Amino acid sequence: MTGEALLVLEDGTIHRGETFGAGGRTLGEAVFTTGMTGYQETLTDPSYHRQIVVATAPHIGNTGWNDEDDESSRIHVAGYVVRDPARAPSNWRSRRSLTEELERQGIVGVAGVDTRAVTRRLRESGAMRAGLFSGDGLGTEREMLEAVRDSPEMTGADLAGQVSTTAPYVVPAAGERRFSVAALDLGIKSNTPRMLAERGIETRVVPSSASIDELLEGDPDGVFLSNGPGDPATADHAVALTSAVLERGVPLFGICFGNQILGRALGLGTFKLRYGHRGINIPVIDHTTGTVAITSQNHGFALAGTPGEHVDSPHGRVHLSHGCPNDDVVEGVTCLSVPAFSVQYHPEAAAGPHDAADLFDRFAALMGGR
Repeated sequence: MTGEALLVLEDGTIHRGETFGAGGRTLGEAVFTTGMTGYQETLTDPSYHRQIVVATAPHIGNTGWNDEDDESSRIHVAGYVVRDPARAPSNWRSRRSLTEELERQGIVGVAGVDTRAVTRRLRESGAMRAGLFSGDGLGTEREMLEAVRDSPEMTGADLAGQVSTTAPYVVPAAGERRFSVAALDLGIKSNTPRMLAERGIETRVVPSSASIDELLEGDPDGVFLSNGPGDPATADHAVALTSAVLERGVPLFGICFGNQILGRALGLGTFKLRYGHRGINIPVIDHTTGTVAITSQNHGFALAGTPGEHVDSPHGRVHLSHGCPNDDVVEGVTCLSVPAFSVQYHPEAAAGPHDAADLFDRFAALMGGR
């Protein structure tokens, strides 16, 4: 579909471009991601549910769309904004163009936008509600802006249940099974069970609504808290499950949204970041070892606290063990009294980098010491 398309921001800013993918209208929170590669993994990441993603990389779609790199069963972004889409994909794994896939899944996009200007606006004013509009009968610009301002904010949004599996499923270990893990699906990416499988870990993925008995059915060696969308302040059920797991002494590992859930179970607060961390080039300091990892991240909320400090919790002493040197945001916690830790970033790193892949080995070692 071709024709004029508009990106309308909550503050009244309007960016004009052309239809990219499906036409129509979509509403969500406008955020930007700095990854130069990995757009297929980004678009299919459930953590981007109800968000309009702005790509800072100017050329998008060069490698087309394949049938291997999806991180879930569908595209989850509410909309997509790019500057220069590829005219024709060029990659031996490509099966169709990005435009064709967006159209096939009904994802509204806008191309030809000055994404640098949009990114600067979001950095200065913060992530905000937005809408993409194209086609006929969509109303005036004033009506579009009113629709944006009437849409729900991300603060207070309870979204994990909207992207979670509805029934448990098992991803077997590759080769001999060493451990079994119950993964609470808050928006899990496909590469996570694959990374666990490579280490001889069988993963049973369960819905976010599971009870503690359902989560621990079969006496798993560990529990995994996945990434996911929404405001962690709304995830009371997941927090209660996590507290119950900690009380029973089952080894636990959380990432991204799961880091915030573990933090809440430990009594830490959460807050909304100005514009979040979204990209595959974000540095994180491990305050235990003094090492730095370049990480993949996608989050708009964070744990309150100061990286490197030790705090008391209902489950014993806790080290706020990781932090981002860009803004001093807490990027991970390590429990000193119970077998649990978490990080704010994505060690499954789809797409890249792979500095943090050894965290899965750390989880296996934690389960081995049970």
